[in-house]
Parts: sequence; C-alpha cells; structure tokens
Amino acid sequence: MLSHTITHLLYAFSAATIAQASQIFSNTGTMSGWDAYTHEDKGTVQEVTNVVYKGSTALKMTQIYDPSWTGRYHSEAVKYNVYKKGDTGFYGFAFRLQENWQFSPAQSYNLAQFIADFTDLGCTETYMPSTLVWIEGDQLATRVKYGEVCPTSSQITRSFKNLKTVTAGEWHRIELQVNWQSDNTGYFKMWYDGEKVTETYNIPTNVGDGRPFQFRVGLYANGWHDSGYQGTQGTRQVWYDQIAAGSVFADANPDAW
Repeated sequence: MLSHTITHLLYAFSAATIAQASQIFSNTGTMSGWDAYTHEDKGTVQEVTNVVYKGSTALKMTQIYDPSWTGRYHSEAVKYNVYKKGDTGFYGFAFRLQENWQFSPAQSYNLAQFIADFTDLGCTETYMPSTLVWIEGDQLATRVKYGEVCPTSSQITRSFKNLKTVTAGEWHRIELQVNWQSDNTGYFKMWYDGEKVTETYNIPTNVGDGRPFQFRVGLYANGWHDSGYQGTQGTRQVWYDQIAAGSVFADANPDAW
C-alpha cells in the first residue's frame, strides 16, 4: 500500500512538473505562424527546403546592400507579445550563415532581437530593442538594456562581447534565459551550441516601461546603416529553424522538440 502511494505521488509530481513547462511559441522554419515580417528595400524572407536544420523547412533571410538606400536593412520574422517586464522565459533558435560569409572585423550583423513600439511616448526613437544577439566580425555578442525609454540618454546598455567565434556554412544553436526586470533582481544567460557563454545575476534586464516586447529572428544588417558598408560582400544570407520560446530550457532548445 505504501509503495503504491509513493508511486502515485511521484507520478503526480512528474505530471505537475510537465504541466508547468509550456512553449508559448514555436516555429519549424515556416512562413506560417508569424505575426509579421520585415524585409526592407531589396531584403527577402523565404521558406526553403534545400537547407534545413531539422524537419523539412527553414527560413532564409537575405539582405542586399544598396548605396542609394538610406533606410535600414531588416529581413526578419516577427512574433508579438513574447515577454513583458516581470516575466522569466527561455528563447531559442538555430541559425546558419552562408558558406562564403565574409567576416569584416568592424562590421556587425544582428541575428535576433526583442523590440517594442514606443511611438506613443513621443520619443525620438519609435521602436526600441532591448536584448539583441549579433555577430561582430566573427565574434558572438549579446546585450541587455535598462533605464527609461525617454529621453534616449536615459537608456543604459550592457553588452557581452567576444563570447564565441562563429563559423559560416554550418548550423549553430542559441538559447537565452532571461528574468526581465528593471531593477537589480534580473538575470541573463546565453548558450551557444550547448555551451553556456554568459551568465549574470542581480542586474536590470529591461526598461521601466512594462509593455510587451516582440521576438524577431532574422538578418538585420545594422552595420550597413550605423557604421557604413564595409568589405566586398553586398549580399548576405542567414537561415533559421526551430525557433521557440517557453518556460523551461527544453522549450527553446532546437534539439529538444
């Protein structure tokens, strides 16, 4: 009887643990299921079947440098309302740079970002990103942002750079865990190909405004706009697959679902 009771309790505990874990979003490299796309100027977002990480499809993001274009260079898939201040979550994706990707030491390319629309505040900045994941040269980087949105001088950025050397022509995995707080109770972690590359506790990770943030994955050639075009490779392509967010690591790990 005691053995039966213990077995029942263990089963109930296991079931409760599984019930607490849930993906709030997942995408297997398809055009369906997203709330919006950004593909400025000559940029594109495409669903493909010839280069995939898992399953049968992936998203291919392309941007092309245009000397006559004065705007930005986003090619992203967008999911609304993925987190807000006070949340804790895991976020992940697999990505692959084109095989002949040219690494320019002083040029950065953004791979993913969390961003929200603050147009109603009347700031000089309408959309403001919080955390970004990018490469600078061949080095992986990320950041958190805190403070206040307006004025922009009140925004404070803490970057984590030179975390890992990124290689072209092969798939890599990114997972983040963030406790989104505007005071010193937040924390931030990131994994690259299963290795934890940064972990920081007792820090602010979000601005004071509590509105929801979007999760965007895709190529944003921000360096072309912010620091000028460098190198000789004007067409850039990045593939994405197994993009997800949830309450436990397995929810966001591209290999776990």
